[in-house]
Amino acid sequence: MKIQLIRHATLWLEYAGTTFLIDPMFSEAGANPPIPGSSNERRNPLVPMPGSMHGWLQPDAIVVTHLHRDHWDDAAAAALPKATPIFCQPGDENTFSSQGFTSVSAITTMIQTKNIRISRTSGQHGTGDIGEKMGRVSGFVFQADGEPTLYLAGDTIWCNDVEQALDIYRPDVSIVNAGGARFAVGDPITMEADDIIQVCKYAPYTQIVAVHMDSINHCLLTREDLKIRLAEAGLLDQVAIPKDGERV
Repeated sequence: MKIQLIRHATLWLEYAGTTFLIDPMFSEAGANPPIPGSSNERRNPLVPMPGSMHGWLQPDAIVVTHLHRDHWDDAAAAALPKATPIFCQPGDENTFSSQGFTSVSAITTMIQTKNIRISRTSGQHGTGDIGEKMGRVSGFVFQADGEPTLYLAGDTIWCNDVEQALDIYRPDVSIVNAGGARFAVGDPITMEADDIIQVCKYAPYTQIVAVHMDSINHCLLTREDLKIRLAEAGLLDQVAIPKDGERV
Protein backbone atom coordinates (compact mmCIF):
# COMPACT_ATOMS: atom_id res chain seq x y z
CA MET A 1 0.00 0.00 0.00
CA LYS A 2 1.22 3.48 -0.89
CA ILE A 3 -0.49 6.76 0.01
CA GLN A 4 0.34 10.10 -1.55
CA LEU A 5 -1.14 13.33 -0.25
CA ILE A 6 -1.80 15.54 -3.24
CA ARG A 7 -3.36 18.49 -1.39
CA HIS A 8 -5.96 18.94 1.38
CA ALA A 9 -8.01 15.70 1.36
CA THR A 10 -7.02 14.72 -2.19
CA LEU A 11 -5.08 11.46 -2.09
CA TRP A 12 -3.57 8.99 -4.53
CA LEU A 13 -3.85 5.48 -3.11
CA GLU A 14 -2.16 2.39 -4.52
CA TYR A 15 -3.85 -0.59 -2.91
CA ALA A 16 -3.79 -4.28 -3.87
CA GLY A 17 -2.86 -3.53 -7.45
CA THR A 18 -5.50 -0.80 -7.93
CA THR A 19 -5.02 2.96 -7.99
CA PHE A 20 -7.65 5.19 -6.35
CA LEU A 21 -8.00 8.96 -6.55
CA ILE A 22 -9.72 10.14 -3.37
CA ASP A 23 -11.68 13.38 -2.92
CA PRO A 24 -10.18 15.27 -5.88
CA MET A 25 -10.02 19.05 -5.62
CA PHE A 26 -8.16 20.32 -8.68
CA SER A 27 -8.91 24.08 -8.54
CA GLU A 28 -5.99 26.43 -9.03
CA ALA A 29 -4.79 28.38 -6.00
CA GLY A 30 -7.11 31.31 -5.24
CA ALA A 31 -9.71 30.28 -7.82
CA ASN A 32 -12.54 30.03 -5.26
CA PRO A 33 -13.90 32.46 -2.64
CA PRO A 34 -13.50 32.01 1.11
CA ILE A 35 -15.75 29.41 2.73
CA PRO A 36 -19.03 31.23 3.60
CA GLY A 37 -19.23 32.14 7.28
CA SER A 38 -15.52 31.66 7.91
CA SER A 39 -13.39 34.03 9.96
CA ASN A 40 -11.04 35.34 7.26
CA GLU A 41 -11.14 36.40 3.61
CA ARG A 42 -8.39 34.25 2.12
CA ARG A 43 -9.33 32.74 -1.24
CA ASN A 44 -9.25 29.00 -1.79
CA PRO A 45 -7.32 26.86 -2.27
CA LEU A 46 -4.59 28.61 -0.32
CA VAL A 47 -1.80 26.73 -2.11
CA PRO A 48 -1.29 25.34 -5.62
CA MET A 49 -1.24 21.68 -6.56
CA PRO A 50 2.20 20.10 -5.98
CA GLY A 51 2.40 19.28 -9.69
CA SER A 52 0.28 19.14 -12.80
CA MET A 53 -3.14 17.55 -12.35
CA HIS A 54 -2.43 15.46 -15.45
CA GLY A 55 -0.36 13.12 -13.31
CA TRP A 56 -3.50 12.10 -11.43
CA LEU A 57 -6.08 11.90 -14.22
CA GLN A 58 -5.90 8.16 -14.91
CA PRO A 59 -6.79 6.30 -11.69
CA ASP A 60 -8.47 2.92 -11.85
CA ALA A 61 -11.27 4.38 -9.72
CA ILE A 62 -12.33 7.52 -7.85
CA VAL A 63 -13.61 7.57 -4.26
CA VAL A 64 -15.55 10.61 -3.02
CA THR A 65 -16.51 10.78 0.66
CA HIS A 66 -19.03 13.63 0.17
CA LEU A 67 -19.80 16.48 -2.19
CA HIS A 68 -18.46 19.56 -0.41
CA ARG A 69 -16.40 21.57 -2.89
CA ASP A 70 -13.12 20.96 -1.12
CA HIS A 71 -13.60 17.22 -1.80
CA TRP A 72 -15.14 17.31 -5.28
CA ASP A 73 -14.89 20.49 -7.33
CA ASP A 74 -15.81 21.61 -10.82
CA ALA A 75 -12.20 21.41 -11.96
CA ALA A 76 -12.02 17.72 -11.06
CA ALA A 77 -15.40 17.00 -12.63
CA ALA A 78 -14.27 18.64 -15.87
CA ALA A 79 -10.83 17.05 -16.05
CA LEU A 80 -11.40 13.42 -15.09
CA PRO A 81 -12.38 10.85 -17.76
CA LYS A 82 -16.11 10.23 -17.65
CA ALA A 83 -15.75 6.44 -17.86
CA THR A 84 -13.68 6.26 -14.66
CA PRO A 85 -15.60 4.28 -12.00
CA ILE A 86 -16.71 6.41 -9.05
CA PHE A 87 -17.54 5.06 -5.58
CA CYS A 88 -19.55 7.40 -3.34
CA GLN A 89 -22.01 7.52 -0.46
CA PRO A 90 -25.73 6.91 -1.02
CA GLY A 91 -27.57 9.98 -2.27
CA ASP A 92 -24.65 11.47 -4.20
CA GLU A 93 -24.99 9.32 -7.34
CA ASN A 94 -27.15 11.73 -9.32
CA THR A 95 -24.61 14.52 -9.06
CA PHE A 96 -21.91 12.45 -10.73
CA SER A 97 -24.31 11.09 -13.34
CA SER A 98 -25.49 14.62 -14.18
CA GLN A 99 -21.85 15.57 -14.76
CA GLY A 100 -21.52 12.82 -17.35
CA PHE A 101 -19.86 10.04 -15.37
CA THR A 102 -21.09 6.67 -16.59
CA SER A 103 -19.97 4.22 -13.89
CA VAL A 104 -21.17 5.43 -10.49
CA SER A 105 -21.68 3.09 -7.52
CA ALA A 106 -23.02 4.13 -4.13
CA ILE A 107 -21.67 2.10 -1.23
CA THR A 108 -24.46 1.49 1.27
CA THR A 109 -22.59 -1.06 3.38
CA MET A 110 -19.85 -2.80 1.37
CA ILE A 111 -18.86 -3.26 -2.24
CA GLN A 112 -16.33 -5.55 -3.89
CA THR A 113 -14.13 -4.22 -6.69
CA LYS A 114 -11.68 -6.73 -8.08
CA ASN A 115 -10.03 -8.24 -4.99
CA ILE A 116 -10.76 -5.27 -2.71
CA ARG A 117 -13.60 -4.82 -0.24
CA ILE A 118 -14.64 -1.22 0.41
CA SER A 119 -16.95 -0.69 3.39
CA ARG A 120 -18.72 2.56 4.25
CA THR A 121 -18.51 4.11 7.71
CA SER A 122 -20.33 7.09 9.18
CA GLY A 123 -19.07 10.29 10.74
CA GLN A 124 -20.15 13.53 12.38
CA HIS A 125 -19.23 16.66 10.42
CA GLY A 126 -19.63 19.01 13.37
CA THR A 127 -22.01 19.36 16.29
CA GLY A 128 -25.51 20.74 16.85
CA ASP A 129 -27.20 22.75 14.13
CA ILE A 130 -23.96 23.18 12.21
CA GLY A 131 -23.43 19.44 12.11
CA GLU A 132 -26.96 19.00 10.79
CA LYS A 133 -26.45 21.62 8.08
CA MET A 134 -23.19 20.04 6.94
CA GLY A 135 -25.16 16.95 5.93
CA ARG A 136 -24.23 13.31 5.59
CA VAL A 137 -20.57 12.39 5.33
CA SER A 138 -18.92 9.01 4.97
CA GLY A 139 -15.65 7.25 5.51
CA PHE A 140 -14.45 4.10 3.79
CA VAL A 141 -12.46 1.05 4.87
CA PHE A 142 -10.27 -0.78 2.35
CA GLN A 143 -9.50 -4.47 2.87
CA ALA A 144 -7.75 -7.07 0.71
CA ASP A 145 -5.88 -10.28 1.37
CA GLY A 146 -2.24 -9.60 2.04
CA GLU A 147 -2.78 -5.86 2.49
CA PRO A 148 -3.05 -3.72 5.63
CA THR A 149 -6.56 -2.57 6.50
CA LEU A 150 -6.96 1.13 5.71
CA TYR A 151 -9.57 3.38 7.33
CA LEU A 152 -10.33 6.63 5.52
CA ALA A 153 -12.29 8.53 8.17
CA GLY A 154 -13.48 11.43 5.98
CA ASP A 155 -14.73 14.75 7.31
CA THR A 156 -15.60 13.92 10.90
CA ILE A 157 -14.77 14.93 14.43
CA TRP A 158 -13.95 12.35 17.12
CA CYS A 159 -17.29 10.69 17.86
CA ASN A 160 -19.03 7.35 18.41
CA ASP A 161 -19.02 6.65 14.66
CA VAL A 162 -15.23 6.79 14.61
CA GLU A 163 -15.00 4.63 17.73
CA GLN A 164 -17.25 2.03 16.14
CA ALA A 165 -15.24 1.96 12.92
CA LEU A 166 -12.03 1.45 14.88
CA ASP A 167 -13.63 -1.31 16.98
CA ILE A 168 -15.08 -3.17 13.99
CA TYR A 169 -12.18 -2.97 11.56
CA ARG A 170 -9.09 -2.44 13.78
CA PRO A 171 -7.30 -0.71 10.89
CA ASP A 172 -3.55 -0.88 10.50
CA VAL A 173 -3.59 2.64 9.04
CA SER A 174 -6.13 5.44 9.59
CA ILE A 175 -6.27 8.59 7.46
CA VAL A 176 -7.92 11.44 9.37
CA ASN A 177 -9.01 14.84 8.09
CA ALA A 178 -7.49 17.34 10.47
CA GLY A 179 -7.32 21.12 10.17
CA GLY A 180 -9.90 21.89 12.86
CA ALA A 181 -12.12 23.38 10.14
CA ARG A 182 -14.67 25.76 11.62
CA PHE A 183 -16.84 28.77 10.98
CA ALA A 184 -16.74 32.12 12.77
CA VAL A 185 -19.18 30.67 15.32
CA GLY A 186 -19.57 27.13 16.58
CA ASP A 187 -17.32 24.15 17.18
CA PRO A 188 -14.87 22.53 14.75
CA ILE A 189 -16.30 20.38 11.97
CA THR A 190 -13.16 18.31 11.31
CA MET A 191 -10.59 16.90 13.71
CA GLU A 192 -8.44 19.26 15.72
CA ALA A 193 -5.42 18.21 17.76
CA ASP A 194 -7.43 16.90 20.72
CA ASP A 195 -9.48 14.66 18.40
CA ILE A 196 -6.38 13.13 16.87
CA ILE A 197 -4.90 12.58 20.32
CA GLN A 198 -8.14 10.74 21.20
CA VAL A 199 -7.73 8.49 18.15
CA CYS A 200 -4.14 7.74 19.12
CA LYS A 201 -5.06 6.80 22.68
CA TYR A 202 -8.19 4.85 21.75
CA ALA A 203 -6.46 2.85 19.00
CA PRO A 204 -2.72 2.65 19.75
CA TYR A 205 -2.45 -0.16 17.18
CA THR A 206 -3.25 2.10 14.20
CA GLN A 207 -0.75 4.28 12.36
CA ILE A 208 -2.40 7.64 11.66
CA VAL A 209 -1.93 9.83 8.60
CA ALA A 210 -3.21 13.37 9.22
CA VAL A 211 -4.20 15.42 6.15
CA HIS A 212 -6.65 18.28 5.34
CA MET A 213 -4.40 21.13 6.56
CA ASP A 214 -2.88 24.39 5.28
CA SER A 215 -4.99 24.55 2.12
CA ILE A 216 -8.52 25.86 2.85
CA ASN A 217 -9.20 29.14 4.66
CA HIS A 218 -11.40 27.78 7.47
CA CYS A 219 -8.97 25.00 8.43
CA LEU A 220 -7.20 26.76 11.29
CA LEU A 221 -5.06 23.92 12.69
CA THR A 222 -1.73 23.92 10.83
CA ARG A 223 0.71 21.07 10.39
CA GLU A 224 3.19 22.79 12.68
CA ASP A 225 0.59 23.33 15.41
CA LEU A 226 -0.40 19.65 15.23
CA LYS A 227 3.23 18.51 15.42
CA ILE A 228 3.75 20.59 18.56
CA ARG A 229 0.65 19.19 20.28
CA LEU A 230 1.50 15.60 19.38
CA ALA A 231 5.08 16.03 20.56
CA GLU A 232 3.83 17.40 23.90
CA ALA A 233 1.57 14.33 24.23
CA GLY A 234 4.38 11.93 23.28
CA LEU A 235 2.41 10.71 20.26
CA LEU A 236 4.32 12.10 17.31
CA ASP A 237 5.67 8.67 16.34
CA GLN A 238 2.13 7.39 15.78
CA VAL A 239 1.11 10.14 13.36
CA ALA A 240 2.48 10.91 9.92
CA ILE A 241 1.84 14.50 8.75
CA PRO A 242 2.75 14.53 5.06
CA LYS A 243 3.43 17.63 3.03
CA ASP A 244 1.60 18.21 -0.25
CA GLY A 245 2.93 15.74 -2.80
CA GLU A 246 4.59 13.54 -0.18
CA ARG A 247 4.21 9.74 -0.17
CA VAL A 248 3.65 7.67 2.95
